[in-house]
Amino acid sequence: MSREDLINTTRAILAKAGFDISSSLNLRSICFDIVGRKDETLLIIKVLSNVDAFSRENAEDMKVLADALKATPLLIGETSSSGPLEAGIVYSRFKIPIISNETLGEHLLEEVPPFIFAAPGGLYVKIDGELLRNIRESGGISLGTLAETTGVSRRTIQMYESGMGAMIDAAMRLEEFLHVPIIEPIDPFEYKSKKKLEDYEVAGGSVTDSKALNRLLEIGFSITPVTKSPFEAISRSRQTIFLTGLGIDEEKLVQKALIASEISRISGKHSLIIVERERSAENIETTAVVTSEELKKIDDQDALTDLVLSRSTKK
Repeated sequence: MSREDLINTTRAILAKAGFDISSSLNLRSICFDIVGRKDETLLIIKVLSNVDAFSRENAEDMKVLADALKATPLLIGETSSSGPLEAGIVYSRFKIPIISNETLGEHLLEEVPPFIFAAPGGLYVKIDGELLRNIRESGGISLGTLAETTGVSRRTIQMYESGMGAMIDAAMRLEEFLHVPIIEPIDPFEYKSKKKLEDYEVAGGSVTDSKALNRLLEIGFSITPVTKSPFEAISRSRQTIFLTGLGIDEEKLVQKALIASEISRISGKHSLIIVERERSAENIETTAVVTSEELKKIDDQDALTDLVLSRSTKK
């Protein structure tokens, strides 16, 4: 199946599940192909036939965007160097969750979540550690008894109770012995970042390679450059996050603004593009257009925020 077909399949599954989804971006130069939202779930999705082609650089930009937009980064694929991606299994690369379209469809359309995740050493399941501990203690079952039954050490049983994943055979032996289901489903949309957006930002008097972005720094914005996105940076003020593009290439300006508008609509953020030349329109869809000359005359973040918000809502 071609990558375009894979992307269309992913979009069809999301749409059928009730997601508001972006158009297919299908640009190899950016770190995602689809943005989708349903209620509080916001997904930033990259689709690749072979997930081994997913680079660390793409992963890092996806994490930045996920942290900024409070979203989940997700990679959809067909194969890896180990073979086809199996249904019902959650894989990962650079700590980005990976599933197949089959797994996505089962999870969203059939309400059958995955129960297995791949990690170094093999396939594992998630155990309800608190339930395991309660059953063991209330039943007067020793760690040694469970360890002998399961074929692992006492320390490993303690680690299961603390939340460590278990090999599939060991978990099934535990369930069979206890007569209680303790294996938990895995949410492929669960993403726990260890960083805050501040960790990525240009700070401490540093500057970027862009005069426009440096001007935003001067008036009080925090800037996080992104290299694999249809915009150049995420700009953050006290209360607002802007997807910020630079309109250097006139031919790509409109395309960039339209993509930013669609992403901002779905993500609930605003988008801004800074251009060198004055244009007749002050916005492209919902992306506000601000010239470099206008930016030079603005001396605080609130003034720019008000300008962007007023232009992004113009018809």
